[in-house]
Amino acid sequence: MNLCFVRNIIYIFKSSSRMSSSSLSSLVPRGVRGMKILDRKNFSRYIKVPILKVSDEYLSKVTQICKPYFLKLENFKPVQSVPGNIENSSKYIYFDPDKVDKWSDIAKEDQTKLDNYDISEKDFDKHEIQLTYDNFKYDTIFKSVLPENEEIVSGFSQIGHIIHLNLREHLLEYSQLIGQVLVDKIKTCRTVVNKSNIIDNTYRNFSMEVIAGDKDFMVTVKENRCNFTFDFSKVYWNPRLCKEHERILELLQSGDVLFDVFCGVGPFAIPAAKHKCRVFANDLNPESFKWLNHNAKINKLNMNNFKSYNIDGKDFLCNNFKTFIIDCCNGTEKLEPGAKIHLTMNLPALAVEFLRHFKGLISESAAENKLTNDIIVYVYCFANGDDPYSVAKSMINDNLGENISKHILEVFKVRNVSPKKEMMRVTLKINDILFQSDAEANPEPPNKKQCLDS
Repeated sequence: MNLCFVRNIIYIFKSSSRMSSSSLSSLVPRGVRGMKILDRKNFSRYIKVPILKVSDEYLSKVTQICKPYFLKLENFKPVQSVPGNIENSSKYIYFDPDKVDKWSDIAKEDQTKLDNYDISEKDFDKHEIQLTYDNFKYDTIFKSVLPENEEIVSGFSQIGHIIHLNLREHLLEYSQLIGQVLVDKIKTCRTVVNKSNIIDNTYRNFSMEVIAGDKDFMVTVKENRCNFTFDFSKVYWNPRLCKEHERILELLQSGDVLFDVFCGVGPFAIPAAKHKCRVFANDLNPESFKWLNHNAKINKLNMNNFKSYNIDGKDFLCNNFKTFIIDCCNGTEKLEPGAKIHLTMNLPALAVEFLRHFKGLISESAAENKLTNDIIVYVYCFANGDDPYSVAKSMINDNLGENISKHILEVFKVRNVSPKKEMMRVTLKINDILFQSDAEANPEPPNKKQCLDS
């Protein structure tokens, strides 16, 4: 069962001379190309559309036959009472003029069916209607207003009441119009922000501009049967990762342990704790840490199995994680038989650089007994190029300083970020990487001659 409740919308529109809505469809706004400030009244126009007059006696049967030809517009009913008909004993069925212009455009088999109800060309006519801004969907408006032969909306996501855009440079002058149209047309939207696609600060949050609606960044979303509340302007949240969160959670069993190194507000950590895993969750961003603990409370976690940290990822691995593993080896920490220790590292721009801290992290003398429980790492990265799988593997090997392909369990493509740029997840077992002999940990110092030669 897919438990992703956050609305996630991605559209890519590109006008072309061949597919231009203004040249092919009679149902699009006219004369609004280049509008930068939304003027709703300029979308009003009158057009003649085909109609079929049908008596109420046969309306339900005829409606089923005519459904493929319906005029489908926002806030418009394709079946309406005949204007001026006091008795209201017949209806007009409005046809899409791009599908039907004359009676012969109706398929022969449908004409035959209609004839059974005494419906023929005599009942076919055209009727003038007024189209207004309220009748057009946002994609139709964008195609009619924004520059032709250009990508006009590259994508957007909805997080609670906020729609997040990444506008191309050539669309920035239309940003207010785009934002206002989305607020008007998407009922659950109250705020539209344009956000840089580059995360360039320590805490992984974006700079953003409110281009329409309320300046309200507090949202609550539901994902994997948990509620998450946060200030979207101060933390990182990507609704397109909902399915990936779900994939990893399906790998966790009750009694397992999760170390979430870059946990954000808890999309891995909170549901894992709900699944009765022991969870150690860390994020460097104080705001993420604040909302992580808030979300732990509102989701009623058993706090005996949930610990949160606000430290650097390196310190979290080299101190907290290391201590836990040593305690497991020495019997101080008790793991259930067969339990696994999982580490999620969802910081795709940098996470692979933290892998080096695993190599030889624990010496034989520190661990009295060999750990038999599997230690599994899920590390995320951005891979550029034609073969993202090979690129991701190379990044892992390069950052560990050796070919560890035999320890890699899976390389998985999470999502496309941009042309030839993929977000990848590499799953690897690190038991043999983590432990080193005392000789490796404390190599003999070089002799004097070696020092001189160097």
